[in-house]
Amino acid sequence: MSILPIKTRFRGPAPVADPDQADIIDETLDLFRANSLFRNFEIKGPADRILIILILFVSDCLFKIGNARTVPTGLEASKMLNTLAVDSFPIPGDANFPLNAHYAPPGSRVDAEYLRTYLTQVRQELAARLVERLYADGTNKPNKWWMAFQKRRFMNRSLST
Repeated sequence: MSILPIKTRFRGPAPVADPDQADIIDETLDLFRANSLFRNFEIKGPADRILIILILFVSDCLFKIGNARTVPTGLEASKMLNTLAVDSFPIPGDANFPLNAHYAPPGSRVDAEYLRTYLTQVRQELAARLVERLYADGTNKPNKWWMAFQKRRFMNRSLST
C-alpha cells in the first residue's frame, strides 16, 4: 500500500502535501457519494487501495453519527469521529481486516506499525474534514444529503466488525 502525502493538522508519518493541490482526503470526500453506490471497484493502482479504505471509513463515520441517540452537534460529532479514528482498527494482514484478499500484508512488524500510524493520522484528518462538510451550513445539524448515505455500504463492506 502506498503512503500518500496529505494536508494535515495532525502529527504523524504522512508526507505533507502541497496546500494548493487536492490530496487523497479531498478526493475521498469529493467521490464518496458516487463511489458508495458501487458494488465493485476496479483497483488500478496503490492509491485506489487507500481510497477504498477511506471510503469505508467515511461510511462508518456516517453510520456512527446517524445511530447516535440524539442528533449530534458539530462539536459532539467531531469528538465522536475523532474517537472512532484513533480507536484500535485492523490493518491489512490482520485476521479481521475485511479486505485481506485485495491487500498484501506489511512485510514486517515495523512496517505494520508504520502503516497503522499513517492510517490513524489519515483517519483523524478525514474525520475532521468530514465534520466540516457535514456541518458547513451553520445549522449545527448534519447535512441531510450526506446523511442519506449512512446506510449505503461501499462494495457491501464495512471496516467495523
